[in-house]
Amino acid sequence: MVKKVFISEADEYLFGNGTHYEIYEKLGAHPSVENGKNGMFFAVWAPNAASVHVIGSFNGWNEEVHKMERLKSGIWQLFIPGVGVGELYKYLITTPSGEKLYKADPYANFAELRPGTASRTTDLSAFTWSDDKWTSEISKKDLNKQPIAIYECHIGSWMKHPDGTEDGFYTYRQFADRIVEYLKEMNYNYIELMGIAEHPFDGSWGYQVTGYYAPTSRYGEPVDFMYLVNLLHENNIGVILDWVPAHFCPDAHGLARFDGQCIYEDPDPRKGEHPDWGTKIFNLEKNEVKNFLIANALYWIRKFHIDGIRVDAVASMLYLDYGKKDGQWVPNKYGGNENLAAIEFFKHLNSVIHGTYPGFMTVAEESTAWPKITGKLDDGGLGFSFKWNMGWMHDFCEYMKLDPYFRKGAHNMMTFAMSYNEAENYILPLSHDEVVHLKCSMLEKMPGYETDKFANLRAGYTFMFGHAGKKLLFMGQEFGQKREWSEKRELDWGLLAEPLHRGMKDYVAELLKLYNKYPALHEIDNNWGGFEWINADDSDRSTFSFVRKASDGKDNLLFVINFTPMEWKGFKVGVPFAGTYTHLLDSADPRFGGMGTGVPDKIKAQQGLCDYKDYSITFDLPPYAAEVFLFQDPSNKDTIVRSQRKERTLRTSKSEKAEESADSDPKASTSKAVKKTAKKKTATKKTSTSKSKD
Repeated sequence: MVKKVFISEADEYLFGNGTHYEIYEKLGAHPSVENGKNGMFFAVWAPNAASVHVIGSFNGWNEEVHKMERLKSGIWQLFIPGVGVGELYKYLITTPSGEKLYKADPYANFAELRPGTASRTTDLSAFTWSDDKWTSEISKKDLNKQPIAIYECHIGSWMKHPDGTEDGFYTYRQFADRIVEYLKEMNYNYIELMGIAEHPFDGSWGYQVTGYYAPTSRYGEPVDFMYLVNLLHENNIGVILDWVPAHFCPDAHGLARFDGQCIYEDPDPRKGEHPDWGTKIFNLEKNEVKNFLIANALYWIRKFHIDGIRVDAVASMLYLDYGKKDGQWVPNKYGGNENLAAIEFFKHLNSVIHGTYPGFMTVAEESTAWPKITGKLDDGGLGFSFKWNMGWMHDFCEYMKLDPYFRKGAHNMMTFAMSYNEAENYILPLSHDEVVHLKCSMLEKMPGYETDKFANLRAGYTFMFGHAGKKLLFMGQEFGQKREWSEKRELDWGLLAEPLHRGMKDYVAELLKLYNKYPALHEIDNNWGGFEWINADDSDRSTFSFVRKASDGKDNLLFVINFTPMEWKGFKVGVPFAGTYTHLLDSADPRFGGMGTGVPDKIKAQQGLCDYKDYSITFDLPPYAAEVFLFQDPSNKDTIVRSQRKERTLRTSKSEKAEESADSDPKASTSKAVKKTAKKKTATKKTSTSKSKD
């Protein structure tokens, strides 16, 4: 049932205070009713305007007929009867100097397909959700202990549809059916979507936004996007959106100089512009602007059931001099380069989100060593759930590009990240940024002949999935995309007809299966309790060996990885315990495109000092290969046995005391004493038997 929408004094007060977290319910265009007539309620913030009119397809774009009413807060409002869903509209803003500006609605929920720039009326209540099970369960989970395997995806270039839109795009609904099937096949449990908020230029990939409250019309309507999210949730796949509060594009219909003055950006270009990007910077010192952004994050959660946001370009917000030369920036009041308003903004954002939605994920793409990005707010942190480990990504890619002969001189590139791993909660990303602008695809970064490239990449991915931190791969990397990514074309799916590419895809699916199955790979990611180097110093042979540990001591995993084309015969690696080590995964397996290996299915550890361990296993380590072994922690089993012994002893002791109490009764018969003696003998016999089994 349609209700009347209006701006109250409380709305104005909260908005001016920067704390109206549902302002999107009032600003924008919303179905409403007045005096028994259905129509559309329009509201926009334009404090410096001399007048504002609503123009659109419903009034023939007449610039005079629908003048809005100004409120004290600088919000303009108007109810227009008879306006329904699907109408195009803009705000005609007249400045005090008489200049006319034709602006799209900053709070619009839908937009005209580019190159059109108008907003479009819609009704977000037209979709029925069926993901209650997912949303209730995700709110109870500790994300740090969960497997988080993210598939970064650009809808428009993932796969083209011959019967889709004029650009060949899949619609949200068509994409939903295909991507769900694919993600389940590959064992991903999250998808990160690029470029969902409306943006005018395809080549910006969605990082220069005009419609923060509108899912892009390239792939359909808002309810179609709801269908996509709902279907992913029904299949136990979470949804993360790229979110861009750092800057916005300067297009004439957008936020720049919105009412003739800079109300969203700072008027001082040293504070309000990115010289390298040609974009505008949000003025986070203004309450209404902070409200616009924080309410926007909440909007995607509440209206579209999004599970996380990956916040783009966080470093550019934290540093006043980011990408700027002397004279292009203004120090803070203490003379430093820290953006105090941005720091407070992030704390406010994360406080509101995590205080309301504990299972929601906020991820910072932060490229510097700014401290405590994921630290707790009460400890001076910014409160993000995770941080992209850009340092790891850079070091990993630089190492993997090297000719194997030179890798021994760069060995520390692969070990350095663990030295600071405890500083933050990390995600290890191999993102779209690493496969564009002449950086080559992941496969083509690898040295050697074609088979070497695939073997290198399989070994590299194994290192990544074994390393501490959650995981993210950009689309196409899972099957060895050869060409760099371009938003103009689909991935080269035809490559899957070739065995090496199909084998790569199958191998990544197997890595993801292991990652989800074994808690050792995701349960303890941010401290040394879950990771141990066995040998991090074998630079001459460019091998790495390490262990991932589960908190219960069960199903621990040993990784041994060779980044040279040499086979190391009789390779000996130290292991933590005696017992049998089960060969779980072999990157050189022919089914993945490898040349085969003679590594036994099970290897029994031999006593003898190796890698500072009392035991070792020995096998022939193939070239460019990664071997993963499963083993148990026997000391954990002993702890359980000791606990069981103690419990049995306590039970026996309590039983004896109870019987002694009964024997103190003078009326007790001698038969009780006989029974007591018999029970003692039985208990002793059971205890003795248990010890002999142990």
